[in-house]
Amino acid sequence: MRQVIRVAVAGASGKMGQAVIAELLGAPKQFQLYAAFDQPGSPLIGRDAAERLGLSSGVQVTEGSEACKGAEVLIDFTRPEATMAHLQVCSHHGLRPVIGTTGFSDDQLQGIEAFSRHQAVVLAPNMSVGVNIFFRLAELAAGFLHQGYDMEVIEAHHRAKVDAPSGTALKVGERIAKAAGRQWPQHAVWQRHGHTGARTDDEIGFSVIRGGDIIGDHTVMFAGQGERIELTHRSSSRTTYATGALRAAAFVVDQSSGLFDMPDVLGLSALQAK
Repeated sequence: MRQVIRVAVAGASGKMGQAVIAELLGAPKQFQLYAAFDQPGSPLIGRDAAERLGLSSGVQVTEGSEACKGAEVLIDFTRPEATMAHLQVCSHHGLRPVIGTTGFSDDQLQGIEAFSRHQAVVLAPNMSVGVNIFFRLAELAAGFLHQGYDMEVIEAHHRAKVDAPSGTALKVGERIAKAAGRQWPQHAVWQRHGHTGARTDDEIGFSVIRGGDIIGDHTVMFAGQGERIELTHRSSSRTTYATGALRAAAFVVDQSSGLFDMPDVLGLSALQAK
């Protein structure tokens, strides 16, 4: 039977960092919060990682990532530049990263892919189990509704989110484009303003809402003549992402190399229209 999985958490003071720490402390003995670190200036530096949760973890938040030495998995929900730097730490100490960060450039994604040739990585814009089922359902619908239906993706997040559209919206857009036989991202339309003219048959439109404390809502709309089908996933708690991250940690720790997504972690078989 496998020993306890030693987990390090990046961005320990952030909303997702705290959600992951809470999930680790409440999880079965399969996991251990081994290290937690944050950027310089964080008010949690030198304090217990679970202090804000009203708990005691016995792990102090450090300013540097050297405390990761001895961990097996790094869970990272930070910013693209920080995540790319953390990959160097993972390479040096042999950690397998679970990455929930979004907003990567193409060059950065290529860097992650190159890293995965030597060490296993789980990279997922959304680690919720439910949202990954949502992806599959959207693919299935797109495979059947690729003619005569206009496809739109609508997403809403809290006012502090810095990237748009969300990584989840981009992922579902990519998947429905493939299922519908459309070119990605060539057929994506990111904004509409002024006299745009009529929409084309192949375009996949994106609408973005930012406001308040919305954790994450995503809708795929298939609008036909006389009817409309909408698939929606709404997140009411960040716990679902943290739970998925731990499932990803349990999966990736047994992989030697390769770039994996949540469908790999969850063992989801492809649902395709016939």
